[in-house]
Amino acid sequence: MDVHGRDLRYFVAIAEELHFTRAAERLYVSQPALSKQIRALEGQLGAPLFDRDRREVRLTPVGEALLPHARRVLAEWAAADDAVRLAKAAQRGTLVVGMSTSPGRGGMLPAIRSRFTAEYPEAALTLRQIGWHDSTAGLADGSSDVAFVWLPVPGAERYDHVVVAEEPRLVAMSSAHPLADRAEVDFEDLLGEPFLALPESAGPLRDYWLAPEARGGRAPVIGGEISTPDETYEALVDGRGVCLIATGNAPLLTRGDVVTIPVRGVSPSRLALAWRKDDTRPLVHAYARATRLATSPR
Repeated sequence: MDVHGRDLRYFVAIAEELHFTRAAERLYVSQPALSKQIRALEGQLGAPLFDRDRREVRLTPVGEALLPHARRVLAEWAAADDAVRLAKAAQRGTLVVGMSTSPGRGGMLPAIRSRFTAEYPEAALTLRQIGWHDSTAGLADGSSDVAFVWLPVPGAERYDHVVVAEEPRLVAMSSAHPLADRAEVDFEDLLGEPFLALPESAGPLRDYWLAPEARGGRAPVIGGEISTPDETYEALVDGRGVCLIATGNAPLLTRGDVVTIPVRGVSPSRLALAWRKDDTRPLVHAYARATRLATSPR
């Protein structure tokens, strides 16, 4: 037996009105068309649903048995319709991707985008550049939906993440620096050097790029604070200090008069895509899935 939702809506309207003309007006159909549809439903069920005469309309025992089930079916369909509408709206939504440094390593971003848009072709991606003062790249204040961040990220317990790149740390310095001609340096050689540091607002990431774990308890000498690649380049050329940098970010600084050198004695850096743990939106998790697929070893 194949009963349509329209038939159940017609039946419920008559059951609630107990009047065919009023039910037809409620449903915006003609009374003859409504009566014809109910007769067809009764034919499918093999039993009358209403007792009707010139004075009143009453539910039969079969009609009374059907009514609560018909209401539940219609309520479930309404809920399903809402869910589909919201899912379609999500597919057409915009996802804001925050970053403090471009993660464009080996075509990573296009690879992620292609996988994401295969699942959500109507969704739009907006890339948002954030200064180094916010090492969550917009996650903390909600201005980004997902973000490429360097670990450790402040408030790590609030976020899930997937590591997308692990890279050795280099030291960047002016080409006029006494160590600039070295092929490699030990971090111990840098202990007396002034370091360029991220702003205090960067939290644990400021400490990470100063490598306290490799200093043997010696406090770093801070030669200046940096919030952008341009500020960093100018401070390096000016000789205000040196700084550690991920291998993939070296091209941001090596524009002339700055060199980068491999460093022994410090751990590699880790770049990750992060998102808020309490964010259950489909677009967020689709982008995370796309990132895992694009960056997992083949």
